[in-house]
Parts: sequence; C-alpha cells; structure tokens
Amino acid sequence: MNKHALLFVIVFLLGGLLAGCGRSLPDNPDNIVPTDNSKTETEPVTLQVLTNRIDLIENGVYRQYADEFAQLHPGVTVKFEGITNYAGDIMVRLSTRTIGDVLLVPNSIKNEALPDYFEPLSAELFENVRFADFKAYSGQRYGIATGASTTGIVYNKEAFKRAGIVNVPTTLEQFYDACEKLKLAGVVPVYLNYGAQWPLMTWGEDLVSYMTGNPEYLNEMVLTDEPWTIDNAWGQAITIVKTLIDKGYVEEQLLSNQWEASKRELAEGHAGMYLMGNWVINQVVAAGADADDIGFFPFPYDNSDKRYAPLSPDWFVGVSKFSEHKELAEAWIDYFVHDSGYMDDSGFLPVDNSKEPKLPQFKEFVSFGTEFLEKSVPNDTLLEIAGAAQMTFWSGDYIQEWIAAPNLKDAFDQYNKRWKEARNISKS
Repeated sequence: MNKHALLFVIVFLLGGLLAGCGRSLPDNPDNIVPTDNSKTETEPVTLQVLTNRIDLIENGVYRQYADEFAQLHPGVTVKFEGITNYAGDIMVRLSTRTIGDVLLVPNSIKNEALPDYFEPLSAELFENVRFADFKAYSGQRYGIATGASTTGIVYNKEAFKRAGIVNVPTTLEQFYDACEKLKLAGVVPVYLNYGAQWPLMTWGEDLVSYMTGNPEYLNEMVLTDEPWTIDNAWGQAITIVKTLIDKGYVEEQLLSNQWEASKRELAEGHAGMYLMGNWVINQVVAAGADADDIGFFPFPYDNSDKRYAPLSPDWFVGVSKFSEHKELAEAWIDYFVHDSGYMDDSGFLPVDNSKEPKLPQFKEFVSFGTEFLEKSVPNDTLLEIAGAAQMTFWSGDYIQEWIAAPNLKDAFDQYNKRWKEARNISKS
C-alpha cells in the first residue's frame, strides 16, 4: 500500500472514531451516546420504595427526602408505594417477588430466609448502630433499624386538666381512676384503635415483653405447650384491655379503622390517651396539637413500685434481592437512616449510640425512673412455631380476637392447642 492510500485509511478511521465520540451532533440534542443495549452513567434510574408511612407520602415529607437524594445522585428518582396493611400484605408481595428496590423487612420472616429476599448490607452502615444483628444470618446483615422507640402513654395535658387530673397515674388503680375522670368529662379516655388492628400489638407482644422485666419472655414461649394463661403476663395484659372496654373507657366505633381520625381526636383533646410508641407524638402534633400539650409517661400496668419500659427498634429496612439497582438502593438506605432527618421528623429515638434523643417528651418519660429493657431478637424457633400455628406476631389480628372473646380462657385454650401441635411439628 502506497503512502497516499495509507493516509486515506488513517483519515477514514479517525473520522469514524470522531463521529462516534461527538458531543454536539445536530441530531442528538441531548448529547446521549447510544450503545448496544447497555446503560450509561447518565441514564435515569427509578427506585421503588415500599413503606407503611402513607402519611409521610401524603404530606410531602418523603418527597423532600427524595429530592435531596436526587441532588446527591443526579438522575435518580425515588418513588414510594404506601401499603396500609403492611405486615400482612408484604408477605404476599414476597411470594410474588414484587417488592421493589427497598422495603421494610417483615417481622414475621425467619432470619434464615432473609437471603432469599434481601441483599446483604455493607458493614459500614452499622457503625455505632443499635440492634445491628436483629436481621442477620450467617454473618451477613440484611436490615438496619429505621429508628428506636419506647412504649408508654401519650396523653393530652389539656384533656387531663379539664378532667381534674392533677398528677399522671403511676399505678394501674390510678390509671383506671384517670380513665373514669376523663369519661365523666366527656373525653374518650383511651383510644385502642381496635379497628386498625395493628396498634393492638402494643397491648400484646410489646406489653408482655417488658411488664415481666424479661426481654426474653417471647422467645421462652417455645419451651412450653401452654404459653397463654389467665394468670400470666398475657392474661394480665388482655384483661386490662377488656376492662377498659367493659367500663366504656375506649372509642365507641371499635370495628372501623379510625387510625388517622384518632390522631386528630387526641390532638384536639377529644381523646385523652394512647398506649403507643413515642414515634406517634410528632404525628399527633402534625394533626393539630400544640407540642407543649402532648405528654408521655410510662404505662402503669400494675400497682407495684417497679416499672419497666421497652427500648425497641422500629421497622428495619433492606434492599430487595431482586432489585436491578442494588448499589443505589443501599445508598438510599444509608441516606435515609443516617442523613435524611427521618428519625427526628418521626419522633424516634436515634439508633446511633453516639446521638442524643431530641424528642422533648422523652425527658418527661425518663423522669419517672423507669428501667429500660432492650428488646431481644425474636428467635427463628419462635417464628417457626408461630407460623405453623397460623399466628402472625406483631400484626394485632389474634389480639383483636382475644379481646372480643366472651371467655378469654377458652380463647387461650384454643390457641394453646394450636401452639402445642405446632411445637410437635417443629420437633419432628
């Protein structure tokens, strides 16, 4: 080949390369370089996040988080899907693998099953973080807590004043007396949210886990064929609820879901108290209450001087194993848990041990000298037996059934029979 022909070939090849690298071609105004079915760094990505916090979707708080995340990760859009009955519906979603990119980890799933649905999270996410090993298996962590909380009585101070309640009750007898005064003043003493179902777990698994002073109480249920009796913690807890209902100390429309309405009722002083986690306080304030009018004290579940309260994780969040954007999904979790402000906005206690709680009402709570019990990890045997007995812990459904039962002992006996059969299955 002569030198003129060689020069022609070189020019031709360079021309092709330059055309392929062009940045301002007239027929490509967006400056996007097409490739063979591969993604570029500038290609838009949408992350689907499943959540139970429909209120934060509707009031725009989650959108603010998503907008800030998009500034940190240009081209990434975060879309939220709110699920009202999250505890129940998410199990169906797991079976169909329609769980988006990021989701709250179901409490009823055994840890050994986590790798089937979730991606391991980086160790760096868990520095100074409480409850780090709650959602772990074989040395890998699959979920990180979105907040910490304790449980107690959230109350409206103005409603207490109208009812002539000078001091908050510190015994069960005083608690019933306060309920009677509120009722006489035309205030619903205690909102159970029976119709919403899930809040009833605060009167069930939550309450029995700390009223005994034994954070392993639930896990130790696997050692007996009859975990439910009238004279143990379960019987004591459900009896308190049934007493409140029998005395007319709860909402009238028990069967309908009045969760959102109940927050307004408490905010306006039409209701006096919740047994709920501290996370609900900011929601009551958002529903119209003056923050100074909302207080928080330990639940007086008996007449003794000793009082316990739980220190529990809220929902854990994880990355879907079926996500096509796992790195970005983990980046969202890192931002959401550590930098978004979600914990403070939601009234949670920090899961980061190096941070102090900012919730004003928490100072009132700790002034009563209550001893905190850090929640234990539910063991897989407990969840396995519960699953075989067709019980979904932390959903409130069977608590609802027991509350409505004409004879609590008979209801317990039925569940003890199922539990015993399930234990025998787990042993075989």
